[in-house]
Amino acid sequence: MPDRKKHFDLIRRGEKKPTLSGTLTFVGLRLADIPLQHALLSRSPTAAGSSLGVRILGSLGLRTIFTHTSTALPSSLLLPISNLASPSAAPTAGRASLGWMAPLADLPPTSLLLLLMAAGSAAKQIYWQVALSQESFPASAAAAVSVYNTVVNSANALLFLALGTTSLLSRPLVSFPSSSPDRLSLPLSTVVGTLLYVVGMGIETVSERQRAEFKSRSENKGKVCKEGLWSWARHVNYFGYALWRGGYCMVGCGWIGGLLMGLWQGWDLSQRAVAVNDEYCSGRYGEQWVRFKQEVPYRIIPGIY
Repeated sequence: MPDRKKHFDLIRRGEKKPTLSGTLTFVGLRLADIPLQHALLSRSPTAAGSSLGVRILGSLGLRTIFTHTSTALPSSLLLPISNLASPSAAPTAGRASLGWMAPLADLPPTSLLLLLMAAGSAAKQIYWQVALSQESFPASAAAAVSVYNTVVNSANALLFLALGTTSLLSRPLVSFPSSSPDRLSLPLSTVVGTLLYVVGMGIETVSERQRAEFKSRSENKGKVCKEGLWSWARHVNYFGYALWRGGYCMVGCGWIGGLLMGLWQGWDLSQRAVAVNDEYCSGRYGEQWVRFKQEVPYRIIPGIY
């Protein structure tokens, strides 16, 4: 019988050695994503359509939330955070009151959320590569993973800026206390998306740290990690990733976009990444992995799948 085709994997599983070129490539490209997202989302106080994202959409003939009006889009949703923080103060004073966030003062709240999510995902992934991962990660793989994340993050930013797909048209709206005459309101989808992002990022980070700590103990050499979140599902970190990716997209373009992204990531991971891991773990752990699959029947979503 011919051997089964080996699944493609960016990470060299089982090859335990540092890859300096891959680490430097990954850290550099993930950090570079943050100023790019700021350039896409930023809004000049003197020229509303000056951001990179607005220029890109304009060149494609698409309307944006900053250059076109809509009766369904309240102007309060586009107020910069400097106005919301200190509405009666001069613009420079309003920005100064934000402290370290002053360079972000001209961003509306949702733009700021998207930028913080981009920074948070970069920080988490850099932490994973530098502190948790032990497998070889060549520069080519590091570049591929980084480019994918930047493309998806940039797509979220552009979907938010485009008038036809922005989450700001999502309903219902939720109001928050504010010192501004115009009450701070955000779409409920933005609030839910933010919660999904935080929960998903927490699940992914905590599970990967638990596994790294388990493997660092000499008595666990050659054993499958069944502790903590890994007793919920065999690939629970993928559940966290799909959650935060879906939440990130939901903040950018609302309910439907976030749901589709979460489902897509979940499907892709279940069809591709789970197969890669199962193939590797079956070879490495043998009967132990078979028992683990019996003890923890759920692949990704605890209690469901």
